[in-house]
Amino acid sequence: MRQSIQDTITLTDAIRLTGPMAFNIMLKPAGSLCNLDCSYCYYLDKSEIYGGREPIMSDEMLEIVVREYIKANDVPQVTFNWHGGEPLVLGLDFYKKAIALEKEYADGKKILNTLQTNGTLITREWAEFFKENDFLIGISLDGPQDVHDKFRRDKGGAPTFERVIHGLEILQREGVEFNTMSTVNHASEGRGREVYLFLKSLGSHYMQFMPVVEHVKYPLNGAGKPNKKLRPHIVDPAEDGAMIAPWSVGDVAFGKFLCDIFDYWVCNDVGQYFVNEFDAALANWCGLQPGTCVFAQTCGGNSVIEHNGDLYPCDHFVYPKYLLGNIQTSGIREMMDGPAQTRFGIGKRNSLPRKCLRCEYLFACNGECPKHRFNKTEAGDTGLNALCAGYYMFYAHVAPYMEKMKEFLLQKQAPANIVPWARQRLGSRSVL
Repeated sequence: MRQSIQDTITLTDAIRLTGPMAFNIMLKPAGSLCNLDCSYCYYLDKSEIYGGREPIMSDEMLEIVVREYIKANDVPQVTFNWHGGEPLVLGLDFYKKAIALEKEYADGKKILNTLQTNGTLITREWAEFFKENDFLIGISLDGPQDVHDKFRRDKGGAPTFERVIHGLEILQREGVEFNTMSTVNHASEGRGREVYLFLKSLGSHYMQFMPVVEHVKYPLNGAGKPNKKLRPHIVDPAEDGAMIAPWSVGDVAFGKFLCDIFDYWVCNDVGQYFVNEFDAALANWCGLQPGTCVFAQTCGGNSVIEHNGDLYPCDHFVYPKYLLGNIQTSGIREMMDGPAQTRFGIGKRNSLPRKCLRCEYLFACNGECPKHRFNKTEAGDTGLNALCAGYYMFYAHVAPYMEKMKEFLLQKQAPANIVPWARQRLGSRSVL
């Protein structure tokens, strides 16, 4: 019975599955190769899947990926999302080849490029290339120096903050469009507004906040016990012996982090600065697609191609048991439209515990990302999101403001009209 429920599709699923093919793929041409050694990085250990090596994408594979990815999408615009590891370790010539191939195989479609980087390798030459080819650059920056450097260090253990800021300044001088991606970890707790204002001071108008809740296993010592002096491996929460990582953010602490930012944002910055959780919440309040898979009903539209052409359903599920296939032997289109990917996608909705199905904010949260669903409910059901209490706190806090902004939108007015109303409602909590 439970299996039949998990495999059930809705009318919305059927429309999506039978409509024009449209999906995003995160491209990892350097795999897990990176010049940093961030404590919470869930991708560094992926090299073990490939025998402990960190090979890079060949020119032949790059051409296959570009050609097949463009051809598999039925929409007039295709976005290449370059990720890692650290994608810049491949060097500028690799991306010059990628651009040339995109132009060769575009077939009348508009091609866009985004690239997520730790920022430490950016030079003027890189920035000029990004500007010339209209790249949108995502900079990984966790906040003020002490927050950022707590877990984002290089292979030698040295801090990276100053190098990231230097790279960001180069992008700004060359006029490259950028946004920031910040993890919310143990070091961020209680500092939401401070982190937001810091990123704002750097000129970031588009901010993404990604909660870090990971499971790890430490290498064993001679007595067969975990040696916590060594770097742990980030593992699937279901793996035997997995324990919550020490850098993980607490559930209520994450909710407070978002609420503290929201109170400032709603009184000052609506329509000028954009935060992914706030945008997604408003979209779901209005019955629209949230723009990010994390808060959508189903998964499956943001997959990953590794350096060797292996295709996985999601960046957070790059484990052998989730492998969809390899693009040298199976077409991207067939794999993205295949039964394994479909089951993975609808499984997000169909595996929700009863507590979630009865929650008044299910429409806004949709259980968040399956990678965080490793807790049990009070009734003993599996699959409860580890951040549930924090999200509930956040949605309960923002509900009146979301309703008000929805009201403005229905009246064809800008959501930014909420600012005076919010200032009056929050009073002294509004920092101008």
